[in-house]
Amino acid sequence: MTEITLTNATLAPCDGATENRVFSGWLRLKDGRIAEIGEGSADGQDLAGRLVTPALIDCHTHLVYGGSRGREFEQRLEGVSYEEIARSGGGILSTVNATRTASEDDLVASALPRLDALLAEGVAAVEIKSGYGLSVEDEIKMLRAARRLEKERPVRIMTTWLAAHALPPEYAGRAEVYLDEVVIAGLRAAHAEGLVDAVDGFCESIAFSAEQMARVFDVARELGLPVKLHAEQLSHQGGSQLVAARGGLSADHVEYATAEDAEALARAGSVAVLLPGAFYTLRETRMPPIAEFRAAGAAMALATDSNPGTSPLTSLLLTMNMGATLFRMTPTECLDGVTCHAAQALGLEDCGRLGVGMRADLAIWDVTDPAELTYRIGFNPLHCRYFGGRKC
Repeated sequence: MTEITLTNATLAPCDGATENRVFSGWLRLKDGRIAEIGEGSADGQDLAGRLVTPALIDCHTHLVYGGSRGREFEQRLEGVSYEEIARSGGGILSTVNATRTASEDDLVASALPRLDALLAEGVAAVEIKSGYGLSVEDEIKMLRAARRLEKERPVRIMTTWLAAHALPPEYAGRAEVYLDEVVIAGLRAAHAEGLVDAVDGFCESIAFSAEQMARVFDVARELGLPVKLHAEQLSHQGGSQLVAARGGLSADHVEYATAEDAEALARAGSVAVLLPGAFYTLRETRMPPIAEFRAAGAAMALATDSNPGTSPLTSLLLTMNMGATLFRMTPTECLDGVTCHAAQALGLEDCGRLGVGMRADLAIWDVTDPAELTYRIGFNPLHCRYFGGRKC
């Protein structure tokens, strides 16, 4: 049995309230959980007034993949169009080819530095999607690599099946066959191996329709798996309504969501996951309907969307600043977006808040005002991190 009391702390519960109540107090950690919380002082380890929040959660990433797209970034800046890059074998196809070529060990090794960057900013839970293998074998390889990261670092990994991410060249013009042979067949195989925590897809005119994703979600329901969706990023395709109708965990991106979508998500308890890294990288101008989400009472999460093509971002602190600066979210919304609402977007009920019985996953910061975490750019005030009650 391990027990420790942290005292003289500035506590931010991150419980989803309109304004986070911050107070001076103490926490007692026991057997990896928060056993008690109190105001005032107590005997224990003195934190000298430092801010304590739940450890951060990155609820939407593509952290495992092969290769690099840095040269393509340079080409785009030089005026080469994305279509020209794709015709020459670049774009998502280059990542698919590199991922298929990479071994499971290669994928683990390349993902670790990206994961380490997140952990260094107080992150304790990360969602990782497949989606760059686009074959049964390679999609499963990605999820195996993602699960192995938990053995390499003190972190909680949630894995998501995203074979419905793009149509590989060998299935050109045969989307329905691809859904049957790879997306659905692979989902069954990955689930049988215990590798899937949730099911996702890219619902867009350049990817898969809401009707096609409904077929995949039918299988997810049969297997008892929760669903989420890349929805309304580039156009309005009805993905948010599909998520709401299925009681899904989240609709992600949602730049083209409507007030009706916001209301449907709120009624369903589905989270709107906002991804400002992709918005920034793609130089988008259509903002998510933040005011409509607020008015409907829909929970809003923030995530890095860390991926090689459209959001090569491995800083959740910068993501918070982007949420405020680009999307006009409040600092409270940004902090809740990477704690309690991010936990909700992953279906996790034991983390993301400071509360008795919650996991003792904590971030301790060399600041006293929670707004500092959103306000600063390129500055990491993390003092230390606790994972399951252990300092790391």
